[in-house]
Amino acid sequence: MALLTACAGGDDGTDVPPTATGTLEELAAKAHCTPRLQTDAQELRQANCTTDDGRYVLATFATDRGQREWINEANDYGGSYLIGRRWVAVSDATVIAALRGRLGGTVENASPHHSGSGEGGGSEAGHSGHRGS
Repeated sequence: MALLTACAGGDDGTDVPPTATGTLEELAAKAHCTPRLQTDAQELRQANCTTDDGRYVLATFATDRGQREWINEANDYGGSYLIGRRWVAVSDATVIAALRGRLGGTVENASPHHSGSGEGGGSEAGHSGHRGS
């Protein structure tokens, strides 16, 4: 099981705005990104973003359950997650910290784990395709 840690407050002295809400495009605008849409489905909209802070994946969800299932699956790849109500941004910790200053939210960090069995798994390139069809 992946190690998962969460950080909800600005205990490090940084000011964190209220958690942003909105569509994928509205969230991207708040994050100063022009999203490159990757998935446009009823239950999941996902885009790649690149800003001066770095690259990240931004996803919005139709349901809270869909969001949690996506995050649980994504945790296998490690990384840092900025989580709001029915949205998530995925990148490295530095990019996520910068995004949090614009979008608010809660940070979760996952450690990658691999079974070592060689059974289909563990590609670090999986962030863009977490959600199967």
